[in-house]
Amino acid sequence: RATVREKLVEAEGFKEQGNVYYVKKDYAEAFNFYTKAIDLCPKNASYYGNRAATLMMLSRYREALEDSQQAVRLDDTFMKGHMREGKCHLLLGNAMAATRCFQKVQELEPESSQVQQELKNAESILEFERLAEISFEKRDFRMVVFCMDRALESASACHRFKVLKAECLALLGRYPEAQSVASDILRMDSTNGDALYVRGLCLYYEDCIDKAVQFFVQALRMAPDHEKARLACRNAKALKAKKEEGNKAFKEGSFEEAYDLYSEALTIDPNNIKTNAKLYCNRATVGSKLNKLEQAIEDCTKAIKLDETYIKAYLRRAQCYMDTEQYEEAVRDYEKVYQTEKTKEHKNLLKNAQLELKKSKRKDYYKVLGVDKNATEDEIKKAYRKRALMHHPDRHSGASAEVQKEEEKKFKEVGEAFTVLSDPKKKSRYDSGHDLEDDDMNMDFDANNIFKAFFGGPGGFSFEGNSCKAALLFTSHNYLLIPCSDCTINH
Repeated sequence: RATVREKLVEAEGFKEQGNVYYVKKDYAEAFNFYTKAIDLCPKNASYYGNRAATLMMLSRYREALEDSQQAVRLDDTFMKGHMREGKCHLLLGNAMAATRCFQKVQELEPESSQVQQELKNAESILEFERLAEISFEKRDFRMVVFCMDRALESASACHRFKVLKAECLALLGRYPEAQSVASDILRMDSTNGDALYVRGLCLYYEDCIDKAVQFFVQALRMAPDHEKARLACRNAKALKAKKEEGNKAFKEGSFEEAYDLYSEALTIDPNNIKTNAKLYCNRATVGSKLNKLEQAIEDCTKAIKLDETYIKAYLRRAQCYMDTEQYEEAVRDYEKVYQTEKTKEHKNLLKNAQLELKKSKRKDYYKVLGVDKNATEDEIKKAYRKRALMHHPDRHSGASAEVQKEEEKKFKEVGEAFTVLSDPKKKSRYDSGHDLEDDDMNMDFDANNIFKAFFGGPGGFSFEGNSCKAALLFTSHNYLLIPCSDCTINH
């Protein structure tokens, strides 16, 4: 059996071999030889200190922390042991514990410049933690990410800081980045409840609710008291159920009920941007069915604000703009859609909106005559008679020059409208959006001649009664037309 001295000699030999491999940066072999030395002499603080240094180089900081702590338990004056323990605490994000270790180093070696820097690093981490906590409460998630990035410069192995950063990235809608951070943690620690929660949160915010619930449930298995995972799981299930109820009501034609259900779903979780964007768009679809077009436009705008890439919301809003004759806005939305997805369907929608915009900028002859776009030939003639009599210059001969000029303009517009809408060819071209001024249908006409053609006689008739005994009784806002005994027209 080897004597104590022989064991010490052999252990020293292993330590020296470990040192050689450490210098060569072959840390795995260095670890093996330091372990052999510890097995022979488990009461030697320097062996644990050396192995702790090796484990730190292998990024195995928790094991390195244990070895450092064992080293200073064996020798409380072992300065390197205290320094390594402090560095491990710092790397793992425990700045308070790190500070206590560095203060012990200061006691042992007051002139150490290295420990002064480490104390500043610990103080900096504590300040970033404090600021991050305040910022999270204020929902300033960008600031939290900034603070965690700064803290991780000194605490690169701190899972807590990484998870908080990942959670805030998810809340900012930066899901791929958040997923990447959480996945890195899970590769090192598959049972980390916080990382499982963040993975679920990303899926939840990307509207993959069933998969999200699985991660939340797994997080709760690993950490039964994980309140955030419990709340997110409850919200995910409630949101899915309410959305499905709304979809079912819509399919059954119960639009009022569907509208209310989507509204309720929108109150469940304001943070779920993608799902809420879909809910707003769904509610807009229902709103358009209920003829709540302005509300539908507002809902689409809210959906787009939440998700600027949401093509369906642009299409729905554009259709609502078309239905409310807001053609410039419709063209803008269809242009956005076509730039994103250059399909034949989207091109046709854009062209149609552009045509309607073009048509809207011309005189609306239907409005001039006060008839619907589907008016019959007889309805157009009847409307012309009414409007021509209403705006005939003779009727306003006693009015001011300004009024006479305005009424004469309207009288000519009525004649112009009738000229187009009473001619099937011109009406067809007008309805299809052709600019009448640009084709062979010139608009040279005499409004008085059209009027005479309707009311007969070489001289037409006079509102003063020379050719017609029509009596006009005026009030402050209205006039009464009395049937004339000399003609068949009610003037």
